Amino acid sequence: MTKTLVGASDEQPRKKKAPKLRDGVIKRGTTWAYVIRVRDPETGESKPRWVGGFATEDDAKAARDEARVNARRGEYVDRNEITVTDYLDMWIEDHAMEIKPGTLEDYRIGIRLYIKPHIGKMRLQAVRPSTITKLYRDLLTTGGKNGKPLKVSTVTHTHAVLRRAFRDAVLVHEYISSSPVEKAKRPRANIDAPGTIWTAAQLRIFLDLARSHRLYAFFHLAAYTGARRGELLNLRWRDIDLDGKHITIKGSVGIVEGQRVEGTTKSGRTRVVSIDDTTATVLREHQKAQEAEKARVGDSWKSTDDTVFTTAWGGSIYPTTVTGLPRKLIEAHNKTATDPLPMIRLHDLRHVHATLLLLAGVPVHIVAARLGHADPAITLRVYAHVIRSAETAAADIFAKSVRDG
Repeated sequence: MTKTLVGASDEQPRKKKAPKLRDGVIKRGTTWAYVIRVRDPETGESKPRWVGGFATEDDAKAARDEARVNARRGEYVDRNEITVTDYLDMWIEDHAMEIKPGTLEDYRIGIRLYIKPHIGKMRLQAVRPSTITKLYRDLLTTGGKNGKPLKVSTVTHTHAVLRRAFRDAVLVHEYISSSPVEKAKRPRANIDAPGTIWTAAQLRIFLDLARSHRLYAFFHLAAYTGARRGELLNLRWRDIDLDGKHITIKGSVGIVEGQRVEGTTKSGRTRVVSIDDTTATVLREHQKAQEAEKARVGDSWKSTDDTVFTTAWGGSIYPTTVTGLPRKLIEAHNKTATDPLPMIRLHDLRHVHATLLLLAGVPVHIVAARLGHADPAITLRVYAHVIRSAETAAADIFAKSVRDG
């Protein structure tokens, strides 16, 4: 007679099968993980490194393969949970001293508007080239205000910020082994040619109009050197050699959060720009006029640092102040002129300077040096239309030199 135990089941409960590790990849619950062995560079001991949280087996395998390659190269980076937002907040503060104030403000705005809303919550180590490519695509289609498209130039600027930040994540902070930004597909930036460019005759008319203004020397120097607005507002008398006929451009002025700030030039380098006799005379006359203003104001004169262009009481000039002056002068002239001047921006005086030099046959590298371009290739791209017209004339010049020779 067989005894039956009360409450006993007819069958023994089946044991749950343990997940199997297949070539370093395993499923844990609803997600996948991988394990690799990494050699400690200090002790030489090989230890396992587990990384989980992948949505699919393929994702885990792809990450495993990348980790294996990095481990063989000695570039393996341990898993870190820091998000893109947390990293960028830390990065911008750590590197603030290396970035010009105006550029720093642009970086902060770009990060806040165009990066954080899209990929800010992602783990930094989870960002792939495809992530960045999709970000650029989204910005170009719906990244602007109220879902409007962003300009290519804005997306290109966003790329520059990400490229610098992720490069530091590799080289400085060692959060990742390689930058996904370098492999992302970004929109190609189109460098637009300058708009309306005055002829030499039109420039003379404008400077005649500006001659009665107390800042006439500013406009003359802008046209005759090609210097940027902020560079001229940063100029000190000690940086001008009137006898040697050259000026030294050492820094620039910009506006950050409504405040006037001084920093380095756009390229970060100092440059020396030659001036002609007429420009030297204009600067001497401006210096005398400034001394007269200083004597008239007396102890109330505000400037203490030898600034060339100031207000009538020695105060600092905001960049936006001089930006609007050309338009006012041109509009006043055009009301009565039989041959009105085309409307241009203050910055276009820089384009006039470069264009006239290139048309006169001055080599591109010399023009680039005067403008402060870091690479003559920039000058070639911006003024390609001018250079093409000069190339057309070059054929006739060559033929004439052979014929006359």
